[in-house]
Amino acid sequence: MKKAFITGISGQTGSYMAELLLKEGYEVHGLLRRSSTIKTDRINHIFDKIYTYYGDLTDSLNLYNLINKIKPNEIYNFAAQSHVKVSFETPEYTSNADGLGTLRLLEIIKNLNNKIKFYQASTSELFGNTPSPQNEDSKLEPRSPYAVAKLYSYWLTRNYREAYGLFAVNGILFNHEGPRRGETFISRKVTLWCAKWKINKNINPLEVGNLNSIRDWTDARDMVRAIHLMIQHKTAEDFVVGSSIGRSVKDLIETAFNYIGIKIKWSEDLREGLDLNTNKIVVKVVDKYFRPLEVNKLIADTSKVKKILNWQTSIKFEDMIAEMIESDFNSLRHYENKKV
Repeated sequence: MKKAFITGISGQTGSYMAELLLKEGYEVHGLLRRSSTIKTDRINHIFDKIYTYYGDLTDSLNLYNLINKIKPNEIYNFAAQSHVKVSFETPEYTSNADGLGTLRLLEIIKNLNNKIKFYQASTSELFGNTPSPQNEDSKLEPRSPYAVAKLYSYWLTRNYREAYGLFAVNGILFNHEGPRRGETFISRKVTLWCAKWKINKNINPLEVGNLNSIRDWTDARDMVRAIHLMIQHKTAEDFVVGSSIGRSVKDLIETAFNYIGIKIKWSEDLREGLDLNTNKIVVKVVDKYFRPLEVNKLIADTSKVKKILNWQTSIKFEDMIAEMIESDFNSLRHYENKKV
C-alpha cells in the first residue's frame, strides 16, 4: 500500500486529492494547521479513513518528524496562503509559508529519503501579464507577493530535481473551483450570493472588483486527476493544467445569475449590474476589491498535459457553477432549519 502525505489536506484541492488517493488504495496522511476553531468540514466525511496531524509549513522540525514517522511514498504540497489580494497585506507570512515552506519539504526529502515523489502546487499567477495562452515555456512575470513566493517554490522544485535527482514536479494549475472553494474567492463569492438570493431576494448587491479580468476556470476534481497522473508519470516533468477557455469575471457572474433566472443589464460605465426584470441593482463594482497590481488575462495552453498524460476535463464550466450554487443553497437552508 502506497502512503501519501498531503499538506493542506483540509483545503479544497487537498480534500479532493485525499478522496482520489483513498479510491486508488493509498494510506493517506494529512497536515492540518491548528487554529482556535476546528476547520475540517471538507474532510469530515473521510476523517475516519485518513491520518491527520497538526503542523505548519513554517515549522521545519515538525515537518521533519512527521515525514520521518509516516515514511510516505509521495508528498503533495497544497498548504499555502493562497489568496492573491491577501498576500499584499501579509507578504512576509505568504513568503514564509508559500516559499520557504517548499524549501523545507525539499530539504527533508533530499536528506531523509530522496525516493519520495514530490508535487508542488504551482499557479497560473506566475505568468502575470505574459500574453495568453500560457504554456510551460511562457515567460514568468509574477505580480503579487503570492505569485513571487510561488515562483521561488517553482524554481526550487526544478533545481532540486536537476541537482539532486528528486522526482519533484510543478503543476502550474490555472483557477480551479468547486463547492469546496473558499468563500473569499470570486467564484464562490458569486455562487454564494446566488444561493442567498434564492432564499431572500432583498439582499444587498454583490460587490466585486475588476469585471474585465479573464481567467481559465476548471473544476478542482479534474485538476486532482491531472496531479495524480503527473506523479505516476515515468519522468518528473512540469505541466500547465486548465480548461484552455478564458472567461471574464463578468462572464462568470452572468453565467451564475442566468442559472437563478436573473438577466443583467449593465450600466454604461460597467460599475453596476441591474436585474432586467426588476431594475434593482444586483452587482456593484467596488474599488477596494481591485488589486494593487492587476493580472488581466490567464488562459492555459494544455497541449502538453493532453498529449503526454492523456488528460482531459470532464466537468463543464456551467455545470460546475450550477453545482456550486445548489451546494451553497442546500448548506444555507440546512443552517436556517437548524436555527428554527
